[in-house]
Amino acid sequence: MNTDFSLNFALQPNHPRRLANLCGLANDHLQLIGQRLDVRIFNRGNEFELIGEQDQCQAAQLLLEELYQQTKDHEILADDVHLALSSHIAQQAMTQVEPHQDKLYVVNTPKALIRPRSPNQKAYVHQVMTNDINFGIGPAGTGKTFLAVACAVQALTKDEVKRIILVRPAVEAGEKLGFLPGDLSQKVDPYLRPLFDALYEMLGFEKVDRMIERNIIEIAPLAYMRGRTLSHAFVILDESQNTTREQMKMFLTRIGFGSTAVITGDPTQIDLPRGQASGLKHALDILQPVPGLSFSFFQSKDVVRHPLVQRIVDAYEQHESNHES
Repeated sequence: MNTDFSLNFALQPNHPRRLANLCGLANDHLQLIGQRLDVRIFNRGNEFELIGEQDQCQAAQLLLEELYQQTKDHEILADDVHLALSSHIAQQAMTQVEPHQDKLYVVNTPKALIRPRSPNQKAYVHQVMTNDINFGIGPAGTGKTFLAVACAVQALTKDEVKRIILVRPAVEAGEKLGFLPGDLSQKVDPYLRPLFDALYEMLGFEKVDRMIERNIIEIAPLAYMRGRTLSHAFVILDESQNTTREQMKMFLTRIGFGSTAVITGDPTQIDLPRGQASGLKHALDILQPVPGLSFSFFQSKDVVRHPLVQRIVDAYEQHESNHES
């Protein structure tokens, strides 16, 4: 973070009760604003100092002034801060064509530092860190799921969320789930293996197993999500190209206050029954104009697996392009 810029201002009137409400218990509200806008916030009474990048400090000042105005009429809660942050971040996204494309975001996890390797990956990490609902679209090996898990682990480690929820549609990719042993959750576990592998790399086997036992990390088949509201959680919907339209709408409307959702998928790898429309393709058609949602599109050049994987992806894309024409 660039700490060269400092912004000082005072909130008026100097009202101790309203200031205490603005800051939150143990300065929780200020910490949340600082984390989401990447600024450091210091205050003594009604005098505030913000340190960070100039545009982010100015955004934080406007947000604090707006929230302080609200304390005149009612007590603000953590959910009010989340709503105000989401609104401000959405406005920033609309006015910045390519925010921080050149900035290398390092995601901190207990076992590893995760570094985005391509401009698309850097932009993706930035979007996930600053938006509540994010789509990562592209071929296998582009890091969209791995980076989503890394951001989830960082958010959990920094107490920005209370749990991680891993979701995947129970669609058979050429193999029948009914022949696998166990209940539906156990049947889906093998399909979540890429997410588990990433968690083990970032947290370690024992810690992941303990978190699963304590329900801090939850495996939730998409069919089990109906009727739930997911608050203060980091939710990853993997292989979303295999959702139906109804399932995608149901999932997106589960998101509650303080939550981040990342939806990853590859529209070229749909395993739905013939004639069944993909919820991911439908969502891409209707949701891209909606403020506050981010969309990151990966290409074969973003593949970070074996170099042959990139060539294979290119070959399939070329074949499909020739076949369509």
